[in-house]
Amino acid sequence: MSLRRLRVETASPYEVVVGPGALAELASVVGERTCALLSDSNVARLHGARLGPLSERPGLAVPAGEESKSVAVLERVLEFLAEIGIDRRSVLVAFGGGMVGDLGGLAAALYMRGIAYVQCPTTLLAQVDSSVGGKTAVNLSAGKNLAGAFHQPERVLADTDTLATLDDEELASGLGEVVKSALVGDALLLETLERRTSAIHARDAELLADVVASCVRVKAAVVAQDERERHERKRLNLGHTFAHAIEHAAGYGRVPHGVAVATGLALALRASERTGVLREHGLVERVRVLLGRLGLPAGMDALRERSGVRLAPDELVAAMRSDKKGRAGRPGFVLVRRIGELEVDRELDERFLTELLA
Repeated sequence: MSLRRLRVETASPYEVVVGPGALAELASVVGERTCALLSDSNVARLHGARLGPLSERPGLAVPAGEESKSVAVLERVLEFLAEIGIDRRSVLVAFGGGMVGDLGGLAAALYMRGIAYVQCPTTLLAQVDSSVGGKTAVNLSAGKNLAGAFHQPERVLADTDTLATLDDEELASGLGEVVKSALVGDALLLETLERRTSAIHARDAELLADVVASCVRVKAAVVAQDERERHERKRLNLGHTFAHAIEHAAGYGRVPHGVAVATGLALALRASERTGVLREHGLVERVRVLLGRLGLPAGMDALRERSGVRLAPDELVAAMRSDKKGRAGRPGFVLVRRIGELEVDRELDERFLTELLA
């Protein structure tokens, strides 16, 4: 199976390599530079051997889970880089899921005012979304991803062999972001998900590599137009204002990000329909059915039953007021006209939101 090579055109362009065995290129990317490895306790155990001789380089494995995406753990990473003598000519390798990529990317952005880093995402969620585009962040008690920076990676190596170890919940979480990518800009990908659901659940290697590459193309096209999220890139936040509120209200780590995104997509589509924005007949039902087939919740009742968390509408609305994509406490939503055509920065009345979230 051949590797897919895609280019992200930013102020500092870079290549995304997708497919089985992509991690074999890491040694040549790092070269003779001093290198630090950042992973989490699970990834180090499951996939550390995939790094070959680089696994002997100085490394830090933080505790697995969203709780590590914090200012306290960020400080520990920065201190580690200083302890092992990392300098401005060095490179940090972020080897893990989205938490590791976000944490490592922010550490690389801050350390000595910016060092190079390579994203080596090991989950479907990270491969299709967070590893590409240069957004780095940690969470604050006030909200998700509120402390961060834009810092593009030097290279992304999305080795799809690592997806074989994902459990069903982790796979489903990644698929939430895949559906988002399809709605943002790839009608053919949505059709593929509908036609080949069984093959996805069976972790068909060729199909998963194609899915990851399709999502990267969607994101790369948007990021190339708006690297710093001034307007066009906001399309990629489809479902995320709802999702971040869900994650915050539930307590970080209780509801996986992609599962929250899937619920957010269903809510955004319902809001689009009820406000008259939606122009594509049948899309709400089509996505609802697909989410169910992919093992994802398509509404708040299904999410509450799945997570065992109350998720009261007033708590969710309150969490939305601190969303970083809003303005002065007024959250901005992304609504859908049709696949590939979205409306950004739409404000919704709190009474309407409360009813939608009930």
